[in-house]
Amino acid sequence: MRIAIMGAGALGCYFGGRLAAAGHEVVFIARGAQLRALTTTGLRIESGKGNLTLKAVEATDDPAKAGVADVILFLVKNYHVEEAARQMLPMVGPHTMIITGQNGVSAPERVEAITGKGSVVPGVVRMPASLPEPGVVLHNADFDHFTFGETDLTQSARVTAFCSALVEAGTMSKISENILHELWFKFIMQASFASITALTRLNNGPLRENPSSAQLFKDSMAEAQRVAEAEVPGFPKENDLKLWNFLGHLPPASHASMLDDLLRGKPIEIDALSGDVVRRGKAHGIPTPIHAVFEAALRPFEFGAPA
Repeated sequence: MRIAIMGAGALGCYFGGRLAAAGHEVVFIARGAQLRALTTTGLRIESGKGNLTLKAVEATDDPAKAGVADVILFLVKNYHVEEAARQMLPMVGPHTMIITGQNGVSAPERVEAITGKGSVVPGVVRMPASLPEPGVVLHNADFDHFTFGETDLTQSARVTAFCSALVEAGTMSKISENILHELWFKFIMQASFASITALTRLNNGPLRENPSSAQLFKDSMAEAQRVAEAEVPGFPKENDLKLWNFLGHLPPASHASMLDDLLRGKPIEIDALSGDVVRRGKAHGIPTPIHAVFEAALRPFEFGAPA
């Protein structure tokens, strides 16, 4: 299987590395220091599920040189979605499957508007990963969930084949019974988790332990839950309560990657998280005052550290 990784960050290199080690033909689309590391010293994964070193990997900054792929893992940040989707068009053939894995719920439709109807399969990634240095992925957990599926709820041959490849590569991957529900289930938590940890500069543990911040967490997820129920037919009730319990099982030191980006002076995904809750709430006449404050307070950091 010819697999292209569009967005060779921590997640892209983790799944691409596992697939390459399992014998698949993987090409990483990267740039800058990450590209130099991949093409000179290779890729190293330090993981609770087992370390992996690949001395030689295929990588380029030019999608046209990568050729047409059977599968493209599209794992760029939300603010690069349209630009990256246009850049990867040379890799998209009539049977190419593009699997998105962005935070939020808008990326699949935004990519498909550029690459063509039926080309995109939405995905949800649940795992911690970072790049402590170019060419090195740190995965300090024993889980690496990657769930994806067709929006028409069918178990297509293309989805089944790629899921089998990921499972054989040692990852905890599965086909979703309803991927839109999965996307929104994660979105309810992520929009709140990202904004609260970024605004407070605090980890999950202190936020949950303080009664005031814990209530803010619950109320913000309840806002997003009401929007989800209006947006997605048959969306299950009280997911926000289930997600609060899920957060209780995360390590106390956990926080959203948006906090890391903010502290490093990098752009943040506020528009695709709390910003999207606010926009979609307005479209349905649903008040979202908490997320409106989150969005307004974090907008100055949207394109990196303000001057």
